[in-house]
Amino acid sequence: MLTLVTGIQRAHADSVAYLIDVTVRPGYNFANADDALGYGNQLCDKVSAGRRYADLIGDVRADFQTGDEFQASYLIDKAVNELCPAQIWQLRRTAAHYQPQGP
Repeated sequence: MLTLVTGIQRAHADSVAYLIDVTVRPGYNFANADDALGYGNQLCDKVSAGRRYADLIGDVRADFQTGDEFQASYLIDKAVNELCPAQIWQLRRTAAHYQPQGP
């Protein structure tokens, strides 16, 4: 029964698509697939905990030492869409009216 419940919760997660998207794109330089998945899952946990989109952008920019707004938003988008799609609406609510802060 536990396996069935766990399988249902992750039915729409696509870790392979996430890994392809974030390991092929330059700029993130994850040491390996486990690190990339771990980071994406941390982003999902932050969204689940109610962290605002602006704060997530700041976290990613700091973690990867970049001023590239697109690079930060791309990673957040890929993590939520592929690893925790049930959180998409929560992320969208916190992103409403977001204005980029610049480099």
